[in-house]
Amino acid sequence: MNSTQKNKNITIGAAILTSIFALLFFILGSRFFYIQATGKAEGEALAQIAQKKYTRQSTIEGHRGTIYDRRGEPVAHDTGAYTVVAILDKNQTKNKKEPKHVIDPEKTAQQLAPLLEMEEQKLENLLTKDSFQVELGPGGRDISHELKRKIEELQLPGITFVRDAKRLYPNGVFASHILGYAQKDDTGKIVGKMGIEQVFNKQLAETDGYMKYQSARNGIKLPDPKESIVPPKNGDNVYLTIDEKIQTFVEEALSRAEKEYEPEQMMAVVANAKTGEILGMSSRPSFNPNIRDITSYGNPIVEGRYELGSTMKIFTLAAAIEEGAYNGNELYKSGGYRIPEDPSRPIRDHNRGAGWGTITFDEGIRRSSNVAIAMLVNERIGTETYLQYLERFGFTKKTGIDLPNEASSRIVSKYVRDRITTAFGQGSAFSPIQQIQAATAIANEGKMMKPYVIQKVVDGTTGEVKRETKPKLIGEPISKQTSKKVLDILETVVTEEDGTGKPYNIEGYQVAGKTGTAQITDQNGRYQSGHGKNLFSFLGFAPADDPSLIVYVAVKKPKLTLQETGSAPTSMVFNSVMKNSLQYLKIEPEEPKEKNQTKSKVEHGSTVDSYIGQSVTEATTKLKEQGLEPIVVGKGTKVAEQSPNNDERMLKGQKVFIKTDSKLQVPDLTGWSYRDVLRLSEFLELQPSAVGNGFVIEQNIPVNGTIKKGDYLIVKLDSPQKIAKVQQEKSNEEESDEEDEKKPLD
Repeated sequence: MNSTQKNKNITIGAAILTSIFALLFFILGSRFFYIQATGKAEGEALAQIAQKKYTRQSTIEGHRGTIYDRRGEPVAHDTGAYTVVAILDKNQTKNKKEPKHVIDPEKTAQQLAPLLEMEEQKLENLLTKDSFQVELGPGGRDISHELKRKIEELQLPGITFVRDAKRLYPNGVFASHILGYAQKDDTGKIVGKMGIEQVFNKQLAETDGYMKYQSARNGIKLPDPKESIVPPKNGDNVYLTIDEKIQTFVEEALSRAEKEYEPEQMMAVVANAKTGEILGMSSRPSFNPNIRDITSYGNPIVEGRYELGSTMKIFTLAAAIEEGAYNGNELYKSGGYRIPEDPSRPIRDHNRGAGWGTITFDEGIRRSSNVAIAMLVNERIGTETYLQYLERFGFTKKTGIDLPNEASSRIVSKYVRDRITTAFGQGSAFSPIQQIQAATAIANEGKMMKPYVIQKVVDGTTGEVKRETKPKLIGEPISKQTSKKVLDILETVVTEEDGTGKPYNIEGYQVAGKTGTAQITDQNGRYQSGHGKNLFSFLGFAPADDPSLIVYVAVKKPKLTLQETGSAPTSMVFNSVMKNSLQYLKIEPEEPKEKNQTKSKVEHGSTVDSYIGQSVTEATTKLKEQGLEPIVVGKGTKVAEQSPNNDERMLKGQKVFIKTDSKLQVPDLTGWSYRDVLRLSEFLELQPSAVGNGFVIEQNIPVNGTIKKGDYLIVKLDSPQKIAKVQQEKSNEEESDEEDEKKPLD
């Protein structure tokens, strides 16, 4: 090839290369200008890619809200914690003199086991896994700083720690069924699982914040970065009505009684008598929410319902007094009582139906007589009216307390007998918190207050009060006068020799209250029998004249000696809690009262003399002077017979029947109790029968109608309000007749 041809080829090659490079430059230039103009490559924004690559984000942790008692003492809060981690990968050790992995699993397990409270073999199994690293749980989770230091002192190769947070309950077993507990879920977030922690989880939960900033390629924050900060939101703080001191009194008293009597279950509640605030509440068995040694998930005071026993008599007594149907001085025969609708199964007093002879109703209340309550409900109040009082006292619906899973009541009321047994605490079942609510009406001049445990909720970041609970009036089932009279009678239950509440007498303080002994059913629905196989309880108020506190204690199936009664463990808890709480609240002890001052105002009446053969006028005059009510049957002038006979003691206001020596006539029975009708029928040898409940409103034999032995005396019974209406109508008719007599004749 000649030089000309060679130069020509070189020129062509150079031109081709130049064209190729020119084309590539054009393409690159065009691409550059396109990216410069649009900021995109392959359809993606390069600025965003760069920002994503060089922008870092770090979390700013928030804190779960703290739960405080009423005085601001923390009872549940977050705290620093650690998780023990074991490095198992041999490749982590670069220098054999400074091992970074576990080199002796057996020795490591042996030394860690007592500190983590785990079995050596279980730990050794974890330490020999084919893994990079393992957590040594459960004992190695959420450990304290002190335990971390003890483990570090062992200088075990491969053992390290991950810092974390956990929920701490500083008082251990303390209001556990109220607080509940919170623990980490699968995402590592602390979540409420029970009690207040669960119900208020949304308010207590925190929201983490974060900080975004630009960094160099190595991740180091640039000196003048563009950064944005989103602050964390701490969870709200919850303040309880619980008082840490009073709660401690409750916990300590329950623990002592549990150790000594080993009951199946125990409950104790302390409430502010004027507001309904729960100052203390606990039960056994319980648990420590730090280690969650759960034996019972439910709060029996709120979530359970029981046949409450004779503490229910408080509210039956209140209903009778409110209805004007209670005369504490009236006598009745204790022991047994036959219901007309079901005479084959008499109501019996708790001493196997022996009773205490003929006693007053006041004494019957002190002795916790079932017969007294049965007569009040069936003959004085009326069972239908009594059901209305159950509703007025809040026993027919939940209280709405701010705790989870509140139980509803179970009222058995189909038959008259069911209503009567409900009145003295058998058959129907109610929750203890319903009883506490009803008790506020007794202690608070008739005003019934809703029970509550949440005082306020406060924003954990700003301190703003987001919710505050005020005392709430639910109703006024009884009057101020009735509540005062009930407390006076209940005080004698504790102070009098014949009262069942004597073990609950606290030196320096006047206590009013009522004992309860409820039967417990077995799996077949039959009542259990045997010494101690009951639910023993006491519902007390102090100081009795103006209660500040209501304390309820119940002990189920304690282990008693043959000489002990159910009041032994119950009074151990009640007396300690009530006295310590009153002293803590600086309620001064009272001077001891004279014994006659502590008694109820019982008028003992006088002995009835014999008036047979004397004039009716003289007999009635003397009886009235004694405060008795003579009932004369017949129009004769001489006393032929009388009831009661001479030398029998009568209470003021009681009826004394006098039969004259002429034909017999029936008096006006309006307003009489059915018991007095029975007494009159026995005296005149009549056959009595009744329709309804309460007091006499109608009678089949007209007033002053003549009678003979064996005649039927049928009366219709109704409420005191209806009787008052009938008596007013009679009075109006009499006034109208008098006006007609005064009018001139046509």
